[in-house]
Amino acid sequence: MPVNVSRSLCAVALISVAFFARAQTKSATAAPPPTLRKVSDLIRKQEALKVNQALLKQATPDNIHIVVSIPKQRAYLMMGEQIVIDSPVSSGKRGHSSPTGHFTILEKDPNHHSSLYGDFVDGSGRIVRAGVSARIDAAPSGTHFVGAAMKWFLRLTEDGVGMHIGILPGYPASHGCIRESAEGAKLFYDHVIVGTPVDVGDY
Repeated sequence: MPVNVSRSLCAVALISVAFFARAQTKSATAAPPPTLRKVSDLIRKQEALKVNQALLKQATPDNIHIVVSIPKQRAYLMMGEQIVIDSPVSSGKRGHSSPTGHFTILEKDPNHHSSLYGDFVDGSGRIVRAGVSARIDAAPSGTHFVGAAMKWFLRLTEDGVGMHIGILPGYPASHGCIRESAEGAKLFYDHVIVGTPVDVGDY
């Protein structure tokens, strides 16, 4: 009799261990997966474009200049020391930093296209490879290079760096140009001329 009781207790103990082990495994596998963050949550929100309409009415090509702050990721259309337009930008990322210093606008082009960055497109206009460098990447057979659109382009350097419409993720992300919002780029374009001074740096 004691032997049977002992065996029964052992059997109960083994069943209990198996039950709890299975329950723990089940609860572990039933746990919800960690929530992934949306891409939109990773993009830092920048303050919206600000325009001083009263000052904008007084602005002329002769009394304005542009200041681009790399640390703040902002561009300012200035009249003397007063800010006429305060706009979010995205400057050059690491390895493609935007040049700093004093510049003047060398060219205005409302529908400029990059001669270096763009896509390889086939004869039907379909993109075969996107985001390529004409300097580095080889075009697949039957394709040709189409430069990226750089609308409302204001050229700052002879080698192609300028200000134009682009994606603004909230941090430096370009290949050297100063990207602007669509509204900001148009406002800057409309109020400057070739020769307008531009200062880019740690302001």
